Amino acid sequence: MLLLLAGMLGAWEWHWREFGVAPSIRNTDALWAIQRRRVDNGEGDATLIVASSRLFFDLQLDVWEKLDGKRPIQLAFEGTSPLPFLEDLAADPKFTGRILLGIAPEVFFGGFGRHGKAVKYMRDESPSQRVGQWLSMRLVEPYVAFYDPDYALPTVLKRLPWPDRPGAPARLDVRKLSVTDADRNTHLWDKVENDADYNALMRRVWEQNFKPSPNDPKPEDKDKKRDEQIERAAKAIATLRERGVKVLLVREPSAGPYLEYDNRIYPRAASWDVLLAKSGAPGIHFEDYPQLQGYNLPEWSHLAYADAKRFTAALHEIVVREFWKADDKAAEAH
Repeated sequence: MLLLLAGMLGAWEWHWREFGVAPSIRNTDALWAIQRRRVDNGEGDATLIVASSRLFFDLQLDVWEKLDGKRPIQLAFEGTSPLPFLEDLAADPKFTGRILLGIAPEVFFGGFGRHGKAVKYMRDESPSQRVGQWLSMRLVEPYVAFYDPDYALPTVLKRLPWPDRPGAPARLDVRKLSVTDADRNTHLWDKVENDADYNALMRRVWEQNFKPSPNDPKPEDKDKKRDEQIERAAKAIATLRERGVKVLLVREPSAGPYLEYDNRIYPRAASWDVLLAKSGAPGIHFEDYPQLQGYNLPEWSHLAYADAKRFTAALHEIVVREFWKADDKAAEAH
């Protein structure tokens, strides 16, 4: 039985290696908690990345570290509004550093929360959960490709072309998009860029969002949610800035149909501009800077790996030149 099990696991691993999957660290609430606890363990003056997937994939920590001298802490999460993380930091007096707050319109103003319970997980995490995470990320995840949750057997079975149920239209789930390191440095998976079929699949996934759906919120409800998110963000930012924390908003690049969608559902004048005005925080919108444009976004929402490195360098140059010129936090307090 052991030999049979080993053979089956080996065949499964070989199949996904042939597909292009390589070992990667699983991006879980537990992995996020490890990075968040660094603030409590003496790194309260660090630069934090608080965002959803765009700044998570697009900002490369090694490039920033080379230019800045210190590696940021990555606290972004895909498919998740960063507001719960921002509010958690606002309530933590140990944090006195800097925040790059990523604004992906659909996720931020819509209040999406795929990993919105990460803060609660960090507070409630048991010793056995910590040990399990430590063992997994050191003994299993760096070596086994099929351990990626997107290629677990139940997930693969679910994706088979089963007959549609009446009244329940088929919907494509988001597939693997990225590769993550132990410290959550993340980049777009090269298969999204270089495999035409996989790229077309990911574009079809996003295109589902671009079309009207019966499940879409009413316009008045969408506007109400947007305004609530802005008020929450403004309150948290005010608390942070009173403590001398520098908060800089970043509207990351999107392109093609995704950019059209972003601009249609949350026009800049009614979302980004209002957020800046109410929070009083400065912001970098990619459309205002030529050096933040012209990159390759294979599926319209995230930068190819090589372009992410160039984008990080360009963003760092703008940040240092125009916003974070001095280390004297007192001069930045309002």
